Amino acid sequence: MTAEPMAVPADPSLPRLTVGRFARHRVAMLGLLVLLTLLVACFGAEWVAPHPRNAQDLLLGATPPAPEHWLGTDDLGRDYLSEILYAGRLSLAIGLSVAVLSTAIGTLLGAIAGYARGWADELIMRVTDLFLIVPAIAVLAMALQGLGSSPLTIILVLTGIGWTTIARVVRSQVLSLREKEFIEAARVLGASDLRIIVRHLLPNLVGVIVVNMSLAVAAAIILESTLSFLGFGVQPPESSWGNMLSQAAGLIGTTKVYLLYAPGVAILLTVLAVNFVGDGLRDAFDVQRRRR
Repeated sequence: MTAEPMAVPADPSLPRLTVGRFARHRVAMLGLLVLLTLLVACFGAEWVAPHPRNAQDLLLGATPPAPEHWLGTDDLGRDYLSEILYAGRLSLAIGLSVAVLSTAIGTLLGAIAGYARGWADELIMRVTDLFLIVPAIAVLAMALQGLGSSPLTIILVLTGIGWTTIARVVRSQVLSLREKEFIEAARVLGASDLRIIVRHLLPNLVGVIVVNMSLAVAAAIILESTLSFLGFGVQPPESSWGNMLSQAAGLIGTTKVYLLYAPGVAILLTVLAVNFVGDGLRDAFDVQRRRR
């Protein structure tokens, strides 16, 4: 029996070449180091944070940064560095969860639309266009107002908006790949549509999917922070970088303005790190550059 042709030749050196290209991207490696540091610090806050979560000292109150409190304390006397780390756990969890879920849904729908074409393509793309033309912040704010602002609800609502971009990207790639010779050969050999998508199309989209998923993390963190800043996102007693920004928004021009800087810098560092990693992944998976 003749074996089915593979979309990607079995080259054991390919993963090594991809990792090598990424490792030579200095900015991407710096971004990866910053991102891993944030992940370890936030998700290991019980061991890293200098003080327990929500440990209050009302007599101390708000104090500026000092050796005993590197980022100062808030109005309740809580160590701000510790609160930033614990809040980052929720912000990063939301960003990662939304990125994974939206990428999975967008990849599936985009692959179906690009491969099946016809009415399935029209239906999926019209729904995608509907989500794209409606202001995302307004839709998210209304949805959270009606459904509540629990972390799970925020993840599901952000996922409901975030899948559209990757769906369009995957669809365009699949439309191109489905006309290639190896896809025609697989059809002639009797491969089912599901097998063609899973075994032949998706392996050729790994680079596109990984890059878009990394960028989706940054987009989700920014959206969650924006919603929390506007009062529609994470609500107390839960804490995220976004609602920490919201609580400190009125402190500009006062001696407590340092409470605004820390969560803002945390968001900035995370988004820059994720984008640097995304750039490195894009270059690492670039077929044309790999052949040079």
